[in-house]
Amino acid sequence: MMVTQATQPRMVTEFPCAVKEIEHVWVPMSDGTRLSARIWIPQDAETKPVPAILEYIPYRKRDGTRAWDDPRHRWWAGHGYAAIRLDIRGTGESEGTITDEYTPQEQQDAVEAIAWIAAQPWCTGKVGMTGISWGGFNSLQVAAHRPPALKAIITHCSTDDRYADDIHFMGGTMLVDNFFWGSGFFEFMARQGDPEIQGERWKEQWLARLESWEPVAATIWQEHQRRDAYWKQGSVCENYADITCAVYAVGGWADGYSNAIPRMLANLQCPRKGLVGPWGHKYPQDAIPGPSIGWMQESLRWWDHWLKDDNNGVMNEPMYRVWLDEPQAPDACLAMSRGRWVTEPAWPSGNIGEQVFHLNSDGLAQKKRRSTMLEHSTPLTMGAAGGVWCPYGLGGSSPDLATDQREDDARSLCFDTAPLEERLEVLGAPVVRLRLAIDKEQGMVAVRLNDVAPDGSSLRVSYGLLNLSHRKSHEKPRGMKTGAMVDVEVQLNDLAHAFPAGHRIRVAVSTSYWPMAWPSPESVTMTLATGRSTLCLPVRPPRGEDKDVPDFAPPEMAPLPEMIEVVPGTGTRHVERNMASGEQVVRVVEDGGVYRMPGLGLTLADGARVELSITEGDPTSARGTWTWHSRRTRGDWDVTTTSQMTVTVSREAFHIATDLEAFEGDKRIFARRWNHDVKRDHL
Repeated sequence: MMVTQATQPRMVTEFPCAVKEIEHVWVPMSDGTRLSARIWIPQDAETKPVPAILEYIPYRKRDGTRAWDDPRHRWWAGHGYAAIRLDIRGTGESEGTITDEYTPQEQQDAVEAIAWIAAQPWCTGKVGMTGISWGGFNSLQVAAHRPPALKAIITHCSTDDRYADDIHFMGGTMLVDNFFWGSGFFEFMARQGDPEIQGERWKEQWLARLESWEPVAATIWQEHQRRDAYWKQGSVCENYADITCAVYAVGGWADGYSNAIPRMLANLQCPRKGLVGPWGHKYPQDAIPGPSIGWMQESLRWWDHWLKDDNNGVMNEPMYRVWLDEPQAPDACLAMSRGRWVTEPAWPSGNIGEQVFHLNSDGLAQKKRRSTMLEHSTPLTMGAAGGVWCPYGLGGSSPDLATDQREDDARSLCFDTAPLEERLEVLGAPVVRLRLAIDKEQGMVAVRLNDVAPDGSSLRVSYGLLNLSHRKSHEKPRGMKTGAMVDVEVQLNDLAHAFPAGHRIRVAVSTSYWPMAWPSPESVTMTLATGRSTLCLPVRPPRGEDKDVPDFAPPEMAPLPEMIEVVPGTGTRHVERNMASGEQVVRVVEDGGVYRMPGLGLTLADGARVELSITEGDPTSARGTWTWHSRRTRGDWDVTTTSQMTVTVSREAFHIATDLEAFEGDKRIFARRWNHDVKRDHL
């Protein structure tokens, strides 16, 4: 079925069960710390217990995620579940301190919280766990601990491998988004709780939080630049067998985390399903690019089967369901994707074959030609059309998708097929094998797979990065021997895409990709052996049963909380170039505007600004600055946090300067600056 129009979720106000909302409940931990929860339950749950669904994240249930929580948790409660939104230790109104992401303490707290939930009079003793991004991560991590009451999870936009497939590194290269997330995480966790819950000690607890908090992007993450024990902790790929409860893994092709879904389907041994739509980093019922789907109904079928023993057939359906993209004009704010749903009964699938193309001196072809040597050094400003590593799918308010690749292609080493005589559909992870040499000990390679339309527009459909020092191991990197030819393999991101007849397939190879990844310490010249380098595509021939794949129900959810827009938010992304100096600056604004929440008497203002610059010919000119702000007011209560992180580089080190300030009204009550110099480790 080809879908071309977006569908807005229908707001449902009448449910099978009347819902009681509990704004705040303390969940006790064994060490005396109390975590703050918000709960929705059927009104008669204390006499007719129901299963529970837990979401456990640090983003402040009181105000930060209220607009996400109400539409989902109220919907589940209205269909016979207790829905619990729990703030992690040291965040929101929860007591204690947070020290990092995905810590063993965080996981142990969740195990205790699940036991507490299962023991409540309104719970049958069966618990599910879900979340997106952080909540998807820790759903997997907690499942690996096997708490007895946890029967199933739904993990959205998450990963099984914290090093090789997260926002920090890609192919051993350091992503620029490592510091976008690191700076945002730093500011988010420094925010205060709400005095209406924390009481008179709110300021004391806030100051204690500020005093104990450190910029972990500089103090912890940057100290672990290879795949060591730090990253293995919380990476469930270390032992997939640890997870025995049922897993539904969900994501989108435009998101940064789609690769983990087929990988988990292939390696987990527990009951499992996978779903990948065209979406960014959003829930499927209101995601962009569309089409959005009736995800709440689909999730209910999953929960009913695993938490209520309803034999509804959800596990008799194909294991893997994906959106197969059709090409369309590249757009940084794409609202709607063209394509159709296809399914595979299992993954890996016996329906997927391989088609090999050779990177020849005259283009990309199935027949290998005589090997020649091509030299190439990519301009450092190449990559401005690449968007961001993890698009959030916010449409016009966030222009973060890749745009037309023609300018970036012109600055790369490109290999094109002739116009295709027949349509070619692919599903899986393309692999590019390159025989190459570089003239420096340290370097990287970026590979993009593009769909080139007859009008010349170039659509990026997948890409991959490789730090050449990590060509054999992320744990034991080794520098390159200058001038020596080596064979390397670059696995590109999983995709599902149709290349129509008349289009060309393009492989674009480059030695830099800014501002996606931090550049190598020195400018690099690559020598590539044509004829001995290949592209391997996972080809999925169309099947007759594809036309019978049913569509999802229309999207629906419970109403959003009342929010009054005072100042509208804005999202912009500008690329500026100084033609005289060779400097390029990317400026990003993500301003959430100002909103009032009448139900809480709160006014909220949040936002971020990013500036990323580099000067042609000088890799050490790469620089990033991330500035964040947050303000909350209620009557004469007025609190603000601001932070800034600036990262610069030399050939030897990363230099990270971090500032944090907190204000009560106009009075600054906290200020601190950190400066960290961290040696580059094969980066």
